[in-house]
Amino acid sequence: MAIINLNNVTYKYPLTDSPALQNISLQVQEGEFLAVVGPNGAGKSTLCYTLAGFVPHFFKGELKGSVEVDGKDLHQSTLHEWVLNVGLAFQNPFNQISGAKYTVFEELAFGLENIGVPREEMRARVRDAMQLTGISDLAERSPYSLSGGQQQRVALTSILVMQPRVLVLDEPTSQMDPIGTREVFSVIRTLAEKGMTVVLVEHKMEWIAEFADRVIALHEGQILLEGNPSEVLTSELLPEKGFGSSRYTSVAREAKKMGLWKKEKLPVTLDEAVEGFSK
Repeated sequence: MAIINLNNVTYKYPLTDSPALQNISLQVQEGEFLAVVGPNGAGKSTLCYTLAGFVPHFFKGELKGSVEVDGKDLHQSTLHEWVLNVGLAFQNPFNQISGAKYTVFEELAFGLENIGVPREEMRARVRDAMQLTGISDLAERSPYSLSGGQQQRVALTSILVMQPRVLVLDEPTSQMDPIGTREVFSVIRTLAEKGMTVVLVEHKMEWIAEFADRVIALHEGQILLEGNPSEVLTSELLPEKGFGSSRYTSVAREAKKMGLWKKEKLPVTLDEAVEGFSK
């Protein structure tokens, strides 16, 4: 069952001439892990803001077409109503820290306080979310004393504790090392397996290939490609349109020109590259 339905969505920011999104039609199934890739300026963040209701309720501008999440229409909902179903984690975690609380635990409880969740339920939800994302040891730390990667985990946990139906992530691992990136992707994969719908914008192709169910490639505000990760991320269209590739795809593509890559499909992950070159 589709929980996200976008039909012919076109959006133009105020005081701009060209739309940031053009005729986007997209369905996302409940429990699906959808990854979004694209070069700078492709409309990835705007798509996130649209799914999260910030377009048009916060950024204003002109939004055409229909946006529905869990049967609710964006045009007929307030931002306050919308964010109870859709949680957004920004690229820069610093932007998501309230500045009103002294400890990570209090910061994570802040959103629950604002919607009147009972104290004991609040404590339990915060503890469970912290355990899921592996930050229980940070509970008494100040949010401002953390590294960028730690702050990003706090930002992600602050969304999870609200228990939205849909989780939208705009490059959540941009400040993380490979270990932290794998842990966050594993958490996201677990959330999807438990029924949460995840839309992730990310540049790390090898991680997308390993964890995502489906990928869409955005270019100049339009969907260029859509399909399973291995098909989309190895398409010859991507380098032509300014997309990045995984290091394994790039190396194999050059090796293929030299006659050193014998498999029909190019690799995206390390395991695929090792298997292909070993033959």
